[in-house]
Amino acid sequence: MYSKLEKFSMEIGDALINKGWHLALAESCTGGLISSIITDISGSSNYFENGMVVYSNQSKIRCLGVSKESLVKYGAVSKKVAEEMAVGLLKRSRVDIALSVTGIAGPGGGSKQKPVGTIWSAIATPVLLKTRLYNFSGERKKIKHDSAIGCLEFLIEIINSD
Repeated sequence: MYSKLEKFSMEIGDALINKGWHLALAESCTGGLISSIITDISGSSNYFENGMVVYSNQSKIRCLGVSKESLVKYGAVSKKVAEEMAVGLLKRSRVDIALSVTGIAGPGGGSKQKPVGTIWSAIATPVLLKTRLYNFSGERKKIKHDSAIGCLEFLIEIINSD
């Protein structure tokens, strides 16, 4: 019997296969959880190209081409940085669709402007760039889990909208 997450991952895989698309992921606050969910399904190598955990600002710069200026001006948890992560990943991975996520899972690291649970996700294709802001609450593992589910829902929405 498949869990809800496995069924959701299978739906994403089927949609990607139907489009002939390949996916890449750049994860910060989720620490590879989304990649793990996607690759829990046998045959995911038919549509999943790669996943990166880019936790530090330096890795965002080095691996994805995020600009140091954007990190200084907007912070790692921002719409701008999420967009640069997704676009950089799309270019470097040469895939059809790239998803990025950056945020504050807690329990520390939050501020009044960006409280714990603030999550930005971006999806890039050669013809679009979409972002989504989430505000989750709870303990670290719950925020990571909710972030992964939110990003997967966002992903299937974009895949099916094209």
